[in-house]
Amino acid sequence: MGLFSALMGNAGAVNPDDLIKQYSALLINGEQIELGFKLIRDTFIFTNKRLILIDKQGITGNKTEYKSIVYKAITRFSVETAGTFDLDAVLNIWISNETIPSIQKQFNKSVDVYEVQKILAQHVL
Repeated sequence: MGLFSALMGNAGAVNPDDLIKQYSALLINGEQIELGFKLIRDTFIFTNKRLILIDKQGITGNKTEYKSIVYKAITRFSVETAGTFDLDAVLNIWISNETIPSIQKQFNKSVDVYEVQKILAQHVL
């Protein structure tokens, strides 16, 4: 992931093996990481059981929030691909019956948003 892309708020893909090394303590028996993305200090991970949002807080990043969202709580989602002049693709996720997306993430052009959509569809539909 490029520095400029990260500064613009665009997430880039992370190798699942690196995520397993760093976050294996979060996983339950039988849970596997399928896809993960990093945005400066924050990370979000799609597993076969849930979506995990990791939010590093504060100046030092020592305080961390780990938010788990089970796929059955996701009522809808949308993926917007990057255009010719756009630098990013966008993922929107609605939890329960909210009118605005609960989660909104931007991806740089290196991320295959169709793969992100496919993983969500496999678990939500």
